[in-house]
Amino acid sequence: MQYLKWEDGNEYDGSQINPSWAFQEFKVKDSTIVSWIGPMNILGDNLIDYEDVGLDIKGDNMLNFIVEHFDEQPGNLKLAYHRQRILVMITRDKLLNYGIKTTQDGDDIFIDNKKLSVSIATASISSMKMHFALNITTKGTPDDVQTSALEDNNLSHNDIHNLQDEIAQAYIEMIETIDKDITKTKVF
Repeated sequence: MQYLKWEDGNEYDGSQINPSWAFQEFKVKDSTIVSWIGPMNILGDNLIDYEDVGLDIKGDNMLNFIVEHFDEQPGNLKLAYHRQRILVMITRDKLLNYGIKTTQDGDDIFIDNKKLSVSIATASISSMKMHFALNITTKGTPDDVQTSALEDNNLSHNDIHNLQDEIAQAYIEMIETIDKDITKTKVF
């Protein structure tokens, strides 16, 4: 699995959740975790969560992650959601290292009952995908949702970049250690 830190990242509009986006954008033929800082504004045609239809999913500045796994075809939606929860738990652990205490409800992270994250998982015939993002600012987030942000918790620009790398590397290590455990385990 490869980590790509997209320095010139664009707005997340939901189209990046499409299969093989990292290959089309970066020519990488591997499972990937791509991360960048930028705005989010998911357009109606790109909403894939039935619960979100008619809602605004947006923010002026987000720490975005797109994860794609090609290790099972067709993609397994249940496995994608399990991996999404792993990514959420890793993020919570890394935030705690910065002194930020959070709570979790499903795939959502909260600070003081205010929503910090957005996330979705999906599967296609060729891969499993996740989008996961943290609010860097509460500016531009929907008015009908109480939100929290990394900048409100004394994280500097440098801290956010370090957090970005730490989350991605910890996720890759987790997936690799699971794969290694599978190869050394006797099966009955």
